[in-house]
Amino acid sequence: MTFVSLYFPKVAFLLYFILNQRAVRAQWRQSRQIDNLASAADKQGFQWSRSSLEKFCLMNDRQKFRELLEPILVPRIVGTQSHKEVAEHLSRTLSALGFTIEWDLFDEATPLGMKSFRTLIATHDPSVPRRLVLACHYDSKVLEGKIFIGATDSAVPCAMLLEMARTLGPYLHNRRRRDLTLQLIFFDGEEAFHEWSEMDSLYGSRHLASKWNREYFMNTSQSSFEFKKEIDRIDLFILLDLLGAPNPLLHYFHGFSSKNAFLEMMKIEMELKKTGCLHPLQPIFQPRTIYSTIEDDHVPFLNLNVPILHLIPLPFPDVWHKASDNADVLHYETIDNLNSILRVFVARYHQLVI
Repeated sequence: MTFVSLYFPKVAFLLYFILNQRAVRAQWRQSRQIDNLASAADKQGFQWSRSSLEKFCLMNDRQKFRELLEPILVPRIVGTQSHKEVAEHLSRTLSALGFTIEWDLFDEATPLGMKSFRTLIATHDPSVPRRLVLACHYDSKVLEGKIFIGATDSAVPCAMLLEMARTLGPYLHNRRRRDLTLQLIFFDGEEAFHEWSEMDSLYGSRHLASKWNREYFMNTSQSSFEFKKEIDRIDLFILLDLLGAPNPLLHYFHGFSSKNAFLEMMKIEMELKKTGCLHPLQPIFQPRTIYSTIEDDHVPFLNLNVPILHLIPLPFPDVWHKASDNADVLHYETIDNLNSILRVFVARYHQLVI
C-alpha cells in the first residue's frame, strides 16, 4: 500500500467533494444500511448479557493462533513455492472449518513478466444473499537481496481471519440475521513488483472487484426473484493490514460510508476494557477522522461504492517494507486485543446467539 497525504486546502476540498459525491451515489443501494449499524441491534431488540460478551472476548487461544500463523511467516512472493504453500494452508484450514472455497485465478503482465495470481474467497454459507467481508492480502513484497517475511504485512492479518473462522465458525449458524453470512478474502498481488503505480499494485483486488461488478446473482430469498450484481452483496468490507506490532492507532477514513461501524469498534473496545477481558494497553481505536487516503486493496471496491472499514495503523509500523518485519516485532497482547474486538464486532453484526 502507499500513503497519500493531503496538506493543501484546495486538494483537500476537492477530495472532500469527490468522496461526498461518491457517498451520495451509494445511497440508492437500498440493501446497504451501514450508516445505521450502531443502533441496528438495539432496534431489533437484540441484546447480549455481560457473560455472553465475555465469552466472545475470551475465545483467544495464543497457542492455536500461533499454529495458524506459523506457516504464513515465510516469504510469499507471487509465483514461488512458499507462496503456493501458504495459499494451500489458508484453503485447507478454512475448508476444514466448514467454509466453501473459491479461487479467482488469472494471469496478468507485471514489470517482471506474466504472473499467475490466486485470490482465495472463503464463504461460510454461500446460499445467503449478503456478506460481511473480512479481507487481507497474503503475498509479500520483493526486497532485492533481502528476505522479507512481512509479519505485519500481512501474515498476522491473514492469521486473524483464520482465527475468526476458528472461533466463530461453530456459532455462525446461530445468527439472527439470516440474510447475512461471513466471507473471508485473501488477496493475491497487493504488493508492487517494481514501483507502486495504478497498474503495478492491487492485482488481486482490482481483478475481483471488476469481476464481481460484471457478474450477477439471483436472490430467491425475497418473495420475488431479484437479480443483483455480485458486488452489491457486500454489506461491509473490512480490510486488515499492517497489524501485529505494538501500539497501533486505528482511525476512521472520511468518505468510506462506515462511520458508525468504526464507532461500534470503539464502543466495543471500551466495553471489553470494562469487563477486564482485554490486556491493559493503550486504546487502539481512535476518535480522530483521517482526511488523507491510503492506497490498498479496498480501493477497487471503494470506487464501486462498497462501504469500507480500513483497519490499518497510522503511523505505519516502523518495520514497514523492511526486512525487520518478522516474528520478532510481533506483540501478542496487542494481537489478542485486536482479535477480541473484531470477534465481538463480527458476532454482533451477525447477532449471534451463544
